[in-house]
Amino acid sequence: MATRARITGLAILATILLLAQAVMAQARPESLAPLAEKISPAVVNITTSTIVEGRTGPQGIVPEGSPFEDFFRDFQDRNQDQNQNRPRRSSALGSGFVISEDGFVVTNNHVIDGADEIMIEFFSGEELPAKLIGTDPKTDIALLKVETDEPLVFVTFGDSDMSRVGDWVLAMGNPLGQGFSASVGIVSARNRALSGSYDDYIQTDAAINRGNSGGPLFNMDGDVVGVNTAILSPNGGSIGIGFSMASNVVSKVVDQLKEFGETRRGWLGVRIQDVTDDVAEAIGLEDAKGALITDVPEGPAKEAGLLAGDVITSFDGVEVEDTRALVRQVGNTTVGKAVRVVVYREGGTKTLLVTLGRREDAERPIQTAMPGEDTPDVSEKEILGLTLTLPTPEMLSELGLAEDMTGLVVVNVDEASEAFEKGLRAGDFITEAGQQKVASLSDLDDRIEEAKEAGRKSLLLLIRRGGEPRFVALSLEDK
Repeated sequence: MATRARITGLAILATILLLAQAVMAQARPESLAPLAEKISPAVVNITTSTIVEGRTGPQGIVPEGSPFEDFFRDFQDRNQDQNQNRPRRSSALGSGFVISEDGFVVTNNHVIDGADEIMIEFFSGEELPAKLIGTDPKTDIALLKVETDEPLVFVTFGDSDMSRVGDWVLAMGNPLGQGFSASVGIVSARNRALSGSYDDYIQTDAAINRGNSGGPLFNMDGDVVGVNTAILSPNGGSIGIGFSMASNVVSKVVDQLKEFGETRRGWLGVRIQDVTDDVAEAIGLEDAKGALITDVPEGPAKEAGLLAGDVITSFDGVEVEDTRALVRQVGNTTVGKAVRVVVYREGGTKTLLVTLGRREDAERPIQTAMPGEDTPDVSEKEILGLTLTLPTPEMLSELGLAEDMTGLVVVNVDEASEAFEKGLRAGDFITEAGQQKVASLSDLDDRIEEAKEAGRKSLLLLIRRGGEPRFVALSLEDK
């Protein structure tokens, strides 16, 4: 009886597994045609037209006084008579998609940049002129508007943060001017950065070519999870490495363009760099995370009391991993919002309340250090692989620094030293050591001794080059 019961149980289990496989097979579509048919009416082709200067006719290069001089002058006159110097119209192609029934259309900024006329072609073949509402070159997004009496088929933004590597995606657009075209692939990678401060690209192997720019990248629910923007290719064609700006970035930009006609990003008002392992050790920070402040010009951060040398570890309740994450979070925060910023300072944490400004309106003049007392006990010194000296007014002028700037000038760097390896060069200007200002060579000696007494293995220096600040940690071993 027990054997028969086990056999019956196994048969039931096998039946359940077969039914589960059948259900999964039915849930997975055999074709993407239903999805493509559903979303195609919201995808558009974009044609732009621009007036450019006419080409100049050949300028016969002949010696002055040559018997051919008159011939080439007559030739150029005939070309001018044929109107070759007249302005001409240049066209370009791209893609986009409708996001509302009243005619708002999203595309790439580079698709419409400089265009005099923008025409939208719908899947039905109908064409309508479009008006530019606003652009954001930082994310390469543009918002257009067409006027129509009939409600348009539109698509909605999905949550790009829910996209996982391996998920299926469908790209649609106007590749190489061939009209409406679909290609399928997977999410190859997430959180790719190309060159911008606000980049958050989804990488995909779905075929993306010239003309696909501005077109949508869909998930299998028909939601837009990205805007196709760029490809990595040695020959200009798709090799399976395409990039789509994540919808969670695009949707915020679009909302601002729709409301204001421009972006309004939060601005903290600090210069920052990533915290490396040696910098973390030099300041006593347990983990190499956060954003190290290198400069605090006039702005919200300065008013709130943030200082150069502070490490921002938390912003508005979110832990800061690195500078890229902080820049994106600040940019996505509402202008005028008061946020709590937690910083690591002198071995402890401090919380400050900062009211954000608007990045687009911000002017960031480089602030100079306050003058200090010069005690030039030594005119030049070699230490940490650096040859240092006090600045003269002529040096400060050559370095483009204010006359009252205090610090030490690097006049030479030992090419075999750690300082040279980390990029320090003659002409660099050291304003701080151990997160304290240095106004003399003896100040630097004091900072070194203090660091050693505190058990530090390295010393943190604040360097200015061309007005730009940067922290560098140098080892103190055997110094």
